[in-house]
Amino acid sequence: MKSISARLTLWYAMTATSTLACLFVAGYYLLESRLISGLDLLNAAEIRQIQARLGTDYTSLTPEVIDKRIRETTEYASVLFYIEIDSPKLGILFRSTNMNGQAMPDVKGQHVFNVEVDGIGELRVGEFIMQPFDISIGTPLGQVREVMRRYIQVCVALIVAMMLISIVIGFGLSQLVLRPVRLIRETANRIRFDNLSERIPVGEVKDEISDLAKLLNQMFDRLESSFNQIRRFTADASHELRTPLSLIRLHAERMLVSGKLSPVEEEAVHVQLEEITRLNMIIDDLLFLSRADARVVKMNLQAEDANEFLKSFLPDAMVLVEHHGRRFEHTHEGHDKATFDAKWIRQVLLNLLTNAINASPSGGLIALRSEIKNGLWCLRVENEGPSLSDEQCQNIFERFVRLDQDVNNHKGSGLGLAICRSIVELHRGKIYAVSSIHGNGLSVVVEIPI
Repeated sequence: MKSISARLTLWYAMTATSTLACLFVAGYYLLESRLISGLDLLNAAEIRQIQARLGTDYTSLTPEVIDKRIRETTEYASVLFYIEIDSPKLGILFRSTNMNGQAMPDVKGQHVFNVEVDGIGELRVGEFIMQPFDISIGTPLGQVREVMRRYIQVCVALIVAMMLISIVIGFGLSQLVLRPVRLIRETANRIRFDNLSERIPVGEVKDEISDLAKLLNQMFDRLESSFNQIRRFTADASHELRTPLSLIRLHAERMLVSGKLSPVEEEAVHVQLEEITRLNMIIDDLLFLSRADARVVKMNLQAEDANEFLKSFLPDAMVLVEHHGRRFEHTHEGHDKATFDAKWIRQVLLNLLTNAINASPSGGLIALRSEIKNGLWCLRVENEGPSLSDEQCQNIFERFVRLDQDVNNHKGSGLGLAICRSIVELHRGKIYAVSSIHGNGLSVVVEIPI
């Protein structure tokens, strides 16, 4: 069982039921012993009555007198006692009529024992010596066995009831005991890069759970501090690099304007300017991501007609795709309005189309599918480039992740999809990638609540 609650419930139920079962087993043997001891006491009381009836001169009595005296005494108890008097010299002197002519079995070396008599059943027999007589008195054990059988039935019913009740109680106790753990899990699950200041509440009771909560809070303090340092470094580095890069660009352009460079040197300076431009783009992207992480990027969310937005965007998308020698296709379903910032969603779609162009072969199809359904605006950008594994589909949205699916050797920064994810999350939506089930192709899906 994967659930701690289920394991605690099972352990509690098994422990409680096993304990009760052990008590019932001990009670069974104790009750049986007491009941059989009671039969021994009855046999002892009966022998005393027989002794009193025979008198002190019983050794001089004839067998006929002995039979008469004992029978008068024992006939009323014929249902309860089975009596036999034996003499080594005279043989059987008396046998109660309920014995039906059968001899009382004897167990050598024992004076108290259980025997089975045909037609009568199991008896508890006590053997008493009154020289020169050997008196055997038996009491039926049937009632004792019936009591024990009913005892077992009651115990089984109580064990089953105990199992059911202990499961209910165990489940309730496990929920109560694990409530602080669930609270820790829920709070820890809410703490993300945009919510690092939240902490796990620590209970007043000083126990292992409160110690765990304190330890996790200390860990979150360290993570928040490290995250803030990285965020500040990214923002500060982005700002500080702008001025040196601008100066380098100005000097390079001045060298080109002077006209004193050789063709090879001019080519080198042009390459330098292209790389500076690329560095400026990376800095802008990093600055945007740091601001998005800090939640200082303001989204102008408005309810707009998604179809009208796409109509204004599709001409640019078509020109962009066809300019790079790819085919373009688009569809839209649904007529509801959606709440979004048109400027930033346009940026997301342009980034996705650019990635699709770079991944698609020449003449490949790039499709933009749009659908409003079930409270979501779903945008899907499909390409016919190489497919990705499930792990790669998750990693492509991380910063500086570049895969070997670019068929055009485009040198990207690896920040485009990370920016798309930040923008979509600011819209309270989600973005993910799905490989085509037909082998080649990748779809990047954006879902925004309308």
